[in-house]
Amino acid sequence: MLSRSQIDLNLLVDSLKAAAESSRMRILFLLSRGDLTVSDVTEVLGQSQPRVSRHLKLLLDEGLIERYQEGSWAYFRLADSGFERELVASLIARIDATQSPVDRDLERLTDVKRKREEKAAAYFSENADAWDRIRSLHVPEKAVEDAILTLMAERPFRTMLDLGTGTGRMLEILSPLYQRGVGVDMSREMLTVARSNLDKAAVENAQVRQGDIFAPPVERDAFDLVTIHQVLHYLDDPQAAIREAARLLRPSGRMLIVDFAPHDLEFLRAEHAHARLGFSDRQITEWLDEAGLDLERALDFAPTGVAGDKLTVKLWLGRDRRLLVAADNTAEGQPTEMTS
Repeated sequence: MLSRSQIDLNLLVDSLKAAAESSRMRILFLLSRGDLTVSDVTEVLGQSQPRVSRHLKLLLDEGLIERYQEGSWAYFRLADSGFERELVASLIARIDATQSPVDRDLERLTDVKRKREEKAAAYFSENADAWDRIRSLHVPEKAVEDAILTLMAERPFRTMLDLGTGTGRMLEILSPLYQRGVGVDMSREMLTVARSNLDKAAVENAQVRQGDIFAPPVERDAFDLVTIHQVLHYLDDPQAAIREAARLLRPSGRMLIVDFAPHDLEFLRAEHAHARLGFSDRQITEWLDEAGLDLERALDFAPTGVAGDKLTVKLWLGRDRRLLVAADNTAEGQPTEMTS
């Protein structure tokens, strides 16, 4: 059922007209399986690029899809919110994917995604030695991921933003818990890896975009959860990143930070571009407080072996205090105005 009980008749008619064509419905169906470029759609549909571009423009003009730039590439995705998104979802749900031409489209889409996987695998192969060396310095990632899943499952959330998404791992493991996930990363190579991983894991409720962690291409006050997983140590100004991330949270939203405790492994700075050698509880707590968040939980994942040669992984969970303040005021008989 559409969320808006009353919709302008002309808007509804125009939206239906834009979708009411075989190729355009096929495009909408394909975009329900993930973000695609013009070249991707052209390859799947077997149509000329000018023709595909015209179809995309019609859908774009009516707000049924969105376009975003990633370097020199343009990606398309379904409308991110509003009446248009729900209308498209209701239409797509009625398509029989076992019938031609949709079944053939899905086969060709699988080939397109396979090529992405090959490109992602090549990038991983080139950088595997460096990443494996860092992984060997701390506890297995599964231990941290299990703790994250347990912690996040304690309180339901609908929307998630992963800043510096990298391989898209946070979007992948938390996908059963959210309805809509967005990952942001500056690296096109890593976005290729993330898309490939999400495809392989059959995650269809998440998308990734190119963008700066200090100015993410997303709306403010829109997310129940923001994650910053093993990113802060690469930044010259991690406090600014936390401050910006806090602006993206809904009232009472949560911010999950995963990074290293303070250490003295200088080779990480020299050889792996680590700008900061870990963070203390006090430092993170102060930055969260300055951004309007209270620290709810801090967990340690200590290394095994000789401590001086290892890294302790830290997990910090902060919560936007705006609704908490409102609740306190209510208890005292004060106005329930939100704080910013």
